[in-house]
Amino acid sequence: MNFMRKIFSPFCLSISLLLLVYTFYKSENSASWRSPSEDDYYTVYFIISGILILFSIITFFISQKIKEYVIIFVLSFVGSSYLLEGYLIFNEESSKEDVYYNETGNRWDKRSKIEIFNDLKKINNKIKVSFSPKYYQPLKNDPIYPLAGHSNSQTLHCNENGYYSIYQSDRYGFNNPDQEWDSKEIEYVLVGDSFTHGDCVNRPNDITSILRTLSKKSALNLGYGDHGPLMQYATLREYLNFDVKKVLWIYFSGNDLLDLKQNLKIVFLRNYIEDPTFTQNLKLKQKIIDNLAKKIIDEGIIEWEIKNKILPKEIDNNFTLKIKRFIKIFKLRSLIYSQQTQIKIPSPDPKFKEIINLAKELTNKNNAKFYFVYLPDHDHYKNQYDVTNYHLVKKIVNELNIPFIDIHEQVFKKEKNPLSFFSGHYNVEGYSKVAETIYKLTKN
Repeated sequence: MNFMRKIFSPFCLSISLLLLVYTFYKSENSASWRSPSEDDYYTVYFIISGILILFSIITFFISQKIKEYVIIFVLSFVGSSYLLEGYLIFNEESSKEDVYYNETGNRWDKRSKIEIFNDLKKINNKIKVSFSPKYYQPLKNDPIYPLAGHSNSQTLHCNENGYYSIYQSDRYGFNNPDQEWDSKEIEYVLVGDSFTHGDCVNRPNDITSILRTLSKKSALNLGYGDHGPLMQYATLREYLNFDVKKVLWIYFSGNDLLDLKQNLKIVFLRNYIEDPTFTQNLKLKQKIIDNLAKKIIDEGIIEWEIKNKILPKEIDNNFTLKIKRFIKIFKLRSLIYSQQTQIKIPSPDPKFKEIINLAKELTNKNNAKFYFVYLPDHDHYKNQYDVTNYHLVKKIVNELNIPFIDIHEQVFKKEKNPLSFFSGHYNVEGYSKVAETIYKLTKN
């Protein structure tokens, strides 16, 4: 104990200072791509670092007896935290893996995205990987801002359900059978973010495919991960045809307003709302888009994503990352953080209403019917959820006389356990219920 008393204060101060430096490094390193809500996340750790530094300094001046009690408390606290972290990891993994095995007879695919990508390249060296269009932003010298991925390619997507979803992209890089573009009449066109894109399920379990099956008519999925409202409107401007009957604007409450805040900072994208004649003619530039996508993939976008921890749940499958997360008691911190905080979604920007109205007008010019579909996020079904934006968005859409398809009211609110439809994004059953409700409310 004498040795512990001697090194305790210097050790605590050293760890506290390292935490401060590490927090500063992570904060600055992620500043270019993190969402506004994550600023609060790092502020919390700056405060914690400061408190720990102050605590460490105080321990230099307390009596030896009190210091013994402090050491016992700290060791007990740290030990208990790691025991709980181990329990959370084991309980979560064994639970989801057992459920997946019982339902499918298959083992959960524990490979990381980079591992399966490299494995699949041995079979098909032309395979591509989906990534957010925001990674095009650093390429300042490129003449265009793409809104989708590589065309006509087997595309590796994501894993939240035990398997990696893979889809064959269409001629414009979206998640569709390519022949859908040749249909004389298209019943549905969907725009949205990753939930519309189809994370992380295979066709025919995404919303668009289910609508295609139910209606027995053509449907086009123009959704893509990280598309906020401005990018969704830009997508309609670039890809909407005159032979469409219904346009479904799929709004996700979890991050669309955050994405809009980020999108509005991009001068190139603001052209779509500031200039009614602006177009990139993206349909004619797919070869350029393919070259840009290939360049980003070849430059190691997957490794960069894993390093910065912005992939969804499949990064949990990498052993090295598991060890790092265990050391940083990632599960326990996430549990505490999720219980005490809620992602701060900004109120709808005035441009939000303008963009929705522009999308409606564009749809009307194409003689199509415009629907607004509200998708609730996971936090909606936790305690003390702030419903302010839910009502504000609903009010805006109603003021614009747009049909509002409320998936919260129509689907999830009626379920005993709505969280069972989430696996990060919606799972197969969740997507199915959403699509069935949309079809029921739009089929006439």
